Amino acid sequence: MPEGDTIARTARSLDGALAGRTLTRFEAPRLLGATPRPGTTVDGVDARGKHLLVRFGDGRVLHTHMQMTGSWHLYRPGARWRKPAHLARVVLEVDDGTVAVCFSAPTVEMLTGDLRALGPRARRGGAGLATLGPDLCRADADLDEAVRRLGTLDPATEVAVALLDQHVAAGVGNVYKSEVCFACGVDPCTPVGALDAAARRHLFETAASQLRANLDTGRRATVPGGLAVYGRAGRGCRRCGDRVRRVRQGPVPRSTYFCPTCQPPFDGGPVQSRASDRRGLP
Repeated sequence: MPEGDTIARTARSLDGALAGRTLTRFEAPRLLGATPRPGTTVDGVDARGKHLLVRFGDGRVLHTHMQMTGSWHLYRPGARWRKPAHLARVVLEVDDGTVAVCFSAPTVEMLTGDLRALGPRARRGGAGLATLGPDLCRADADLDEAVRRLGTLDPATEVAVALLDQHVAAGVGNVYKSEVCFACGVDPCTPVGALDAAARRHLFETAASQLRANLDTGRRATVPGGLAVYGRAGRGCRRCGDRVRRVRQGPVPRSTYFCPTCQPPFDGGPVQSRASDRRGLP
């Protein structure tokens, strides 16, 4: 599943190609909601965590969520598509001939009304958008609010599971949950109720820092050389050399990677914030 940094980069590319242009073609065979008409202006494209929003001048907002299968592509006039046409969920063409195609996204819906803030009074659609937590890719993300929302979860919720909860904070996916726990020196199976206030805030500071550091690069890295633990089960930890391990967590089990030395097992006691994270590996 694309994580917040990937969706933010996609939104930036789409915005650069489409914002201010006039719509000449719009096709969405499985769309929920009425479609914008040719001649409508594309106001802009935004990311909200893992959600992507295309705003039109008539007040409509196209909402797509990529989940595990979706992707947006941009094509110059006449260019051959890199995926089969039957996988297209949205085809959006503007007056300079640029074509934006959304392939295989499970969520494609048109929202109506004044949804600029996408708040709780949105008139229809947008399930889940109104209650998203702070978008950690944004420089103005409210980390105090993320900490507050973390405190509303069941105290037994494991840290790695909590980091994936987009209603606590938006943007973290399976890669970053592992990398954030490693950087903070926290066992991913630690219950959130055991974290002190500083440790809770440090999680979101680290997540925001990692996400923002990857907004301008196509090759994701959280430590020199790439990723610290994600996808490295059975290989040596880049910091201490111990074998990286993998555990599956959550109601829909997903893999989490961790170093048992750099992230000591939870011992049942309170967990305090580490003084510094592990990005500067020796």
